[in-house]
Amino acid sequence: MLKLIKKKSQLLTLALSILLTPLFHSCDNEPVDQTILRDSDGDGVIDSIDNCINFMNPDQADEDNDGIGDVCDDSADTDEDGVPDNIDNCPNVSNADQTDTDGNGVGDICEGTSDAPLYPCEGGMAGPYPCNDYDLMAHVPVSVLANTMGTPEGSDIWGWTDPSTGKEYALVATTNSTAFVDVTDPLNPVFLGRLDTSAGTNFWRDVKVYNNHAFIVADGVGPHGMQVFDLTRLRDVTSPPVNFTSDALYSEFGSAHNIVINEDSGYAYAVGTTRSGPFSGGPLFINIQNPTNPVGEGGFAGYAHDAQVVTYDGPDADYIGREILIGSNENEVVIADVTDKSNPITISTIDYDNIGYTHQGWFTEDMNYFILGDETDEMGFGNNTRTIVFNFSDLDNPSFHVDYFGPTPAIDHNGYVKGNTYYQASYTAGLRMIDISSIAAGTLTESGYFDTYPESNSTSFHGAWSVYPYFASGNIIVSDIERGLFIIRKSE
Repeated sequence: MLKLIKKKSQLLTLALSILLTPLFHSCDNEPVDQTILRDSDGDGVIDSIDNCINFMNPDQADEDNDGIGDVCDDSADTDEDGVPDNIDNCPNVSNADQTDTDGNGVGDICEGTSDAPLYPCEGGMAGPYPCNDYDLMAHVPVSVLANTMGTPEGSDIWGWTDPSTGKEYALVATTNSTAFVDVTDPLNPVFLGRLDTSAGTNFWRDVKVYNNHAFIVADGVGPHGMQVFDLTRLRDVTSPPVNFTSDALYSEFGSAHNIVINEDSGYAYAVGTTRSGPFSGGPLFINIQNPTNPVGEGGFAGYAHDAQVVTYDGPDADYIGREILIGSNENEVVIADVTDKSNPITISTIDYDNIGYTHQGWFTEDMNYFILGDETDEMGFGNNTRTIVFNFSDLDNPSFHVDYFGPTPAIDHNGYVKGNTYYQASYTAGLRMIDISSIAAGTLTESGYFDTYPESNSTSFHGAWSVYPYFASGNIIVSDIERGLFIIRKSE
C-alpha cells in the first residue's frame, strides 16, 4: 500500500510539473493557458492519469493491464445514466446521482423511497427534456428493449392491464422485436423480455391487445403475418429478461402496416396489407374470439393505412349497435358498416383541403367528432402541425368542422382521445396534450407537452411515434424512435 501511495505521489508531482508550466511563462503579452487539474470522480486521482475517469477507483486496479481500470472494464450501462451496471445501485432505471438515502446500497429510485418523479417538470424542463405540466417518471432506452441486431429503433406502443393483478404493462414495438415492460411502479419499470420478429427487420411494427393477448404485425417484411402472444405469461417471469416465442402465427397475409381491434366484437382488422392482394390493401377481417386460433372472414376493398373500428353508440340513431370502421385511406376518410363481414358497405367518404397523407384518426368519446392527423401536410404545405376535426354526428353526411394548428412545425403521427384530452405523438415535438373540451365551439388548446426529442422541433421523422394514455393509474407511456420508452405523468 505504501508503494502504491508513493507511486501515486510521484505521478501527481510529474503531472503538476507538466500541466502548470504554462502558468509561469515569461511572455507577458501571450495568453495564459489556465489548465485546470480535474478529478471528475473525486477519488484522489486526477483525470490525466486516472484509468477510469468517471468512477471512483483510488486503487487504480487494472487486473488485465489494458490501461483501463477494472471498474470501467465492466461498463455495460443498461439504463444509460453513465454509471456501469456493476456499480450502479439501480441498474435498470436512470439515476446518475446514485442517491441512496438510507445507505443500504439500493438507490432511492429503485426502492420507492420517494414518490417524486425521476425528473419533475420545473421551469419548462424535466431533466434534459422540454415539458409543460408533465413529469418524467422513467425512461428505458431502445437499446435495452430491442434485439441487438442492426440499429434498432422504436415504433408503435400499446398497453395491457392484467385483470387478475391490476399490474400495468407497456408493449413496445421496435424494428426487430416487441418488448414487454412492467410499468406498474412507474419509477422502477422492469424489462421482462421480448418477442423477436417472425420475418426480418422493418421500420413499422404495430401491436394491439384483445382478451389478454397481443397481436403484432409488421410492414415491408413479406411473410411476417400476425403474431399472437399470451400476455398472462408475463405473470410468471421471475428472471428477466426472457426471449419469448409466440403462441400462434396467423399467416394468411404477410405484410401489414397496422392492426386494429374492436374489443367489443372480437375482430381484428389488418390494414395496409399488400396492394396486389385480394382487397387491394384494404382491411382484412379476422375473427380473434379464440385468440390463438384466428379465422379470416373476408375484407373490404380499398387501401387503408390505418383505421378505428367501434361498436357504434353515437348520435346517429341509424347506426346504433352497428360495427363501424373509420378508415384513414391516404387521400380521404372512409366510413363503412362492417357488421356483416360478407357484405361490408361504404356509408360515406370525406376529404379536405391541402391533403398530404391521410394518416390516422380517432373518435371523441361521444362520437360526435373525428380527429384526424395528416402526416405530410407540414412538409408539403409549410404549415405548423395541423389537426383536422370532422363533424361525424351524421355518418351519412360527415362535414369539416375546424383545423387546429400547433405551436411547432413538427409532423403529427398517432393520436388518441381520453376524456377531454387528445394525446398527439408529434415526432420531433414529442407528445402534445390538446384540450378538446370546447371542440363543439371549434376551439382546441394545447394544455401540456413532454418533448422526447429535445434536439429540435423540425419537420422530420424523428422522436415520438405513438402514445398509450389509457392506464387507470394515470401514467402515460410514449414510444420514441431513437430513445425507446418514456413513462410520464401529469404534474401534481
